[in-house]
Amino acid sequence: MWNTAHDHVRDLVAYEPGKPVEELAREMGLDPSQIIKLASNENPLGPSPKALQAMRETLDRAHFYPDGGAWALRNAIAEKLGLERENVILGNGSNEIIEFIGHAFLKPGDEVVTAGHAFAVYSLMAQLFGAKTVAVPDPGYTHDLEAMLAAITPRTKQVFIANPNNPTGTLVGQQAIDDFMKRVPDHVLVVFDEAYFEFLDHPPDVLKFVREGRPVVVMRTFSKIQGLANLRIGYGLAPASLVAVLQKTRQPFNANGIAQAGALAGLLDEDHMRRTRELTHEGREFLQQTFTGMGLEYVPSAANFVLVRVGDGDRVFQSLLRRGIIVRAMRSYNLPEWIRVSVGTMDQNRRFAEELQRVVEAGLPA
Repeated sequence: MWNTAHDHVRDLVAYEPGKPVEELAREMGLDPSQIIKLASNENPLGPSPKALQAMRETLDRAHFYPDGGAWALRNAIAEKLGLERENVILGNGSNEIIEFIGHAFLKPGDEVVTAGHAFAVYSLMAQLFGAKTVAVPDPGYTHDLEAMLAAITPRTKQVFIANPNNPTGTLVGQQAIDDFMKRVPDHVLVVFDEAYFEFLDHPPDVLKFVREGRPVVVMRTFSKIQGLANLRIGYGLAPASLVAVLQKTRQPFNANGIAQAGALAGLLDEDHMRRTRELTHEGREFLQQTFTGMGLEYVPSAANFVLVRVGDGDRVFQSLLRRGIIVRAMRSYNLPEWIRVSVGTMDQNRRFAEELQRVVEAGLPA
């Protein structure tokens, strides 16, 4: 059967997530409670207490199927953002929204435009549907929207703009986005990935393009500031006619009921989000000051992680693993000299800084 699969599927290199704590504990014989994970941009505070309570209450109904239309959660998202329920679609993580878009609009030979250092799933999904990814150089590790516009051809079906960008943490401003949207051809679907939107003090407004009925999808997630990554729930925002098409591509009950309950409660817990933002801003500043003090180049970040150049990213990554600290090596993003470090609690940030200093003093490339 392997030989009968589509060539573009056989050649697909699966996405490699951050190493789980349990896996490292097994491999290294470490105590899981002593391991800190700063690899996947998760919320170190955990879920909102209100979300936890809502999920516990929903467990008693685990024998029932969830609301397939997610009426309550979609309504709450729409109300918070000044949209209608018909503008909202849920996904099993925002990654699934990317898959919906591919099912609906991509075919072999189409093109998808991304930044040179963009979230790996964009190109993986393009390949899954036989499309070609056009990766546009991003000077300063920031989207070059002028160059991305120039890369659009009649075969281009989608352009992905992650803002802030993962893995670089850089942000494209309102003026650049507005200029881009004035000139992007109507046959191109623009996808704004805003997984880290809630960490911004003054975020650009791209929902206005949804309200204008433009061919735009805005993706957001409950995995980051909401601390619900284990539940796999995200959402897309788009004109109602576009959402209606995407709804046809999703599986029934793709957002489970416990996730819906936790996401709804977390969405309304402004205090938890505020505390997470404050912790993130403090920790990010600490990490960037640490890198400056160590003479390490880093990319100033607007998200809850920092990309830092350490010389030999793989060796530093492995050395930190042996010390019970999980970060993200960046070779798969064509950044072999870099690692990406998520902001943790201040205790976790300090321990990481101390261990990284020891790696440097031990003479490892850093």
